[in-house]
Amino acid sequence: MSDFRQLSDSVLASPQLTVDDVASARVAGVGMIVNNRPEGEAADQPPGALIEAAAREAGMDYRCIPISHGDFSDAKVRQLIEALDSADGKVLAYCRTGTRSTLLWALAQAARGMPPEAIAEAAAAAGYDVSPVAPAMAAYAEAARR
Repeated sequence: MSDFRQLSDSVLASPQLTVDDVASARVAGVGMIVNNRPEGEAADQPPGALIEAAAREAGMDYRCIPISHGDFSDAKVRQLIEALDSADGKVLAYCRTGTRSTLLWALAQAARGMPPEAIAEAAAAAGYDVSPVAPAMAAYAEAARR
């Protein structure tokens, strides 16, 4: 069953997707799926290639930006910004619970200049807590203001 949570008008976060979720995502206006889960993280995890094939068959783009716990590098933040900027339609990012996807989105939004308080409110409304990356969000937001 799909558990897509709205972070913004154009970005959704979700726990692990199934092939059936991909069709639901397309109906919801998703044009790109971003997989933030490292391959083989859990035995019951569908392979990323399976989700990618379903996404492409449904006419969606697919990106893989795997995030291990605590691995929120600047390169990964920039990769997500590029993916968001190139998306045709909504973006659905997923990982095991949606938390890492939300944390990466929060950093990307701060790097784009969105105030950290607004990011935290949007994430909280979707059921996620971005406090683990609050210092990094503040640094990105400060850099964006310069």
